[in-house]
Amino acid sequence: MALPPQPWPTGLVTCPEPLVRRILAPNASPYTYTGTQTYLVGTDEAVVVIDPGPAEDAHLDALTTAIGGAQVVAIACTHTHRDHSPAAAPLSARTGAPIIGCAPLTMEDDGPRADAAFDVDYRPDRILADGEQIAGPGFTLTALATPGHTSNHLCFALEESGALFTGDHVMGWSTSVVAPPDGDMGAYMASLERLYEREDRIYYPAHGEPIGNPRQFVRSMIGHRRQRERQIMKLLGEEVGEIPALVARMYAGLDPRLVGAAGRSVLAHLLDLIRRGLVRQEGERFALT
Repeated sequence: MALPPQPWPTGLVTCPEPLVRRILAPNASPYTYTGTQTYLVGTDEAVVVIDPGPAEDAHLDALTTAIGGAQVVAIACTHTHRDHSPAAAPLSARTGAPIIGCAPLTMEDDGPRADAAFDVDYRPDRILADGEQIAGPGFTLTALATPGHTSNHLCFALEESGALFTGDHVMGWSTSVVAPPDGDMGAYMASLERLYEREDRIYYPAHGEPIGNPRQFVRSMIGHRRQRERQIMKLLGEEVGEIPALVARMYAGLDPRLVGAAGRSVLAHLLDLIRRGLVRQEGERFALT
């Protein structure tokens, strides 16, 4: 999807609904769209900060201004990619708030996207399990385990309004990169099915615009992934068996900067198909069983 025209509202506070404020970080890229969106959930009295974003002084200053005199009940991260969690520690130092959310996760990543490397300094004060809650005056956030994009990914449901903060699991501008070894396509699809069974009113993703038709949107995402799977199976049947060749056939006209990420998602599909007994691997080549 093409970027919207500038200026983007970097550092400015927008208020999509009464309990939600949003601040855009200055880290636009081919992988982050116009940047990471940090959400303040709560009231003038108390807030939870969801996905504090990159540890950039301008963004931290914008968050501090937006928080004002409110108590920060918690700083909650959906996952630990470097465009989501590094600001947690310095924001905690500024506010005294605990870091409560996803589990720490550090892996060697030989993938193509530098902004997706894991945040090695992330240290939560408390890890939220599926179904656990963070509450403040007038609001309650429930953690939903949604592994796939990363194994530690959480979404957060705002019980009072029916909003779901979807991190990178569901984005408002592009499909998520599912990059092995930590990214898992089978887990990602199961997490999408879990969201499809819910009745959320609106999604607030970390990148892109709010999604006002969640179940329809998730159904289309599931369909898109199944269509990619069918493409792979068809191409393997034509003996197109190496990932670069699969990407070239499947992603015509793709921005060259995104070719590596597309290859990781194709690999994630292939590994899932191998687990299901539909595909085998022979060195760098893949074939139907």
